[in-house]
Amino acid sequence: MTLSVYFKEFSYNLKLAYPIILGMLGHTIVGIVDNIMVGRLGSTELAAVSLGNSFVFIAMSLGIGFSTAITPLVAEADGKSDIAKGRSAFHHGLYLCSILGVILFGIIYFSKPLITFMGQPENVVELAKPYLDIVAFSLIPLIIFQAYKQFADGMSETKYSMWATILGNLVNVLLNYLLIYGIWIFPELGIVGAAIGTIVSRFVMLGYMHYMMNLKKKFHPYFKDFSLKEIKREVNIKIIKLGTPSAMQMFFEVALFTGAIWLSGRLGTTSQAANQIALSLASFTFMFAMGLSVAAMIRVGNQKGLEDFKKLRLVAFSIFLLAIILEIIFALIFVVFHEYFPLQFIKTVDDLGNPILENIEVVKIAAQLLLVAAVFQISDGIQVVVLGALRGLQDVKIPMYMTFVSYWVIGFPISIYLGLYTSYAAAGIWIGLLAGLSAAAILLFFRFNYLTKKLIADNNQ
Repeated sequence: MTLSVYFKEFSYNLKLAYPIILGMLGHTIVGIVDNIMVGRLGSTELAAVSLGNSFVFIAMSLGIGFSTAITPLVAEADGKSDIAKGRSAFHHGLYLCSILGVILFGIIYFSKPLITFMGQPENVVELAKPYLDIVAFSLIPLIIFQAYKQFADGMSETKYSMWATILGNLVNVLLNYLLIYGIWIFPELGIVGAAIGTIVSRFVMLGYMHYMMNLKKKFHPYFKDFSLKEIKREVNIKIIKLGTPSAMQMFFEVALFTGAIWLSGRLGTTSQAANQIALSLASFTFMFAMGLSVAAMIRVGNQKGLEDFKKLRLVAFSIFLLAIILEIIFALIFVVFHEYFPLQFIKTVDDLGNPILENIEVVKIAAQLLLVAAVFQISDGIQVVVLGALRGLQDVKIPMYMTFVSYWVIGFPISIYLGLYTSYAAAGIWIGLLAGLSAAAILLFFRFNYLTKKLIADNNQ
């Protein structure tokens, strides 16, 4: 099969993926803006936000990962034009995500004292605690929002979450500006102001998503008859069996990056702040692959419903190829601008023109990390789009084990050794990330290749 066959699928892939990408980019851009705003306060404040978010990101990964179970079920039902099955997946998914959001908030809130025992700088810990209290509560509206988003994505209606995220981000940026610095009549709250902006914006996203989807006639049959009496144990169990491995897959990856934040904190405030800068930039480009991953999940789920496995394989490989091309471009950009990008996050001279030595060190370390990030862009892109395709096949259990081995048996031990016991320091931590992501990309691709060939062979018998 020639490359032109795959290229023909690019336009539809991008049409489906671009609203997801824009929504995710908007969210990531706001995160970058948050870091720039907080970075203006100092490296300690930036490190505190990084530490607080590391806890929330772990819980968020479980919630978002679990909610992805809704998309392939809805996509398969949509492929079969089975409204009842799609409505059931949505109602049960929304019910479970609501409960999960409350549970995750409780876990993060009551595990806050653990920060004290993690070997982080004391001044960073004290700043992180009040920030974490507020941001943790925002998990409740966020996970409920994810249920709406994953349902809409499964119906190939990807623009709703894009507009919801853009609106939420605008609210977030405005409130951050007013509350971090104390503009106009608003109090100067520092990083607590950033936390308030986050929680308000997530409630805005949820409200907008529900309101706009309820207006569209296409969704009316799916919004009918929602009642706790209609919630069935067997459907809950099916979603839990699909969602739990997906949650663990995302947890293993996010926890790997969170581990990198904690390891960087053990090296000092400058390394932790540099890690936050590099991670913000790497997250920005990763959103393109994430959008394509959702497109892979939707399209593979549709083809699974139609039982057209040859088309399924063609569609998936076209998305893999598109992701590789985009990530190579981003890798080149990181290499060219690795010294320039960190300078946008933190001041290297004070108001009198004197150099701020601590911040200069942050920029130097961040520039090194971006060179490593340039390489793992490609591995990261491949693993996430292949994982999306596997979720579309509703194959989640074996990939869960594969991601665990890749990140925690291969990647993290390398990060610990190179980061804490060699002169590579922060760069060594990121080399471990590269190793873990590369292992995941290879194992997951082999898994998808094997399954799709088997489906085609079985279908031809």
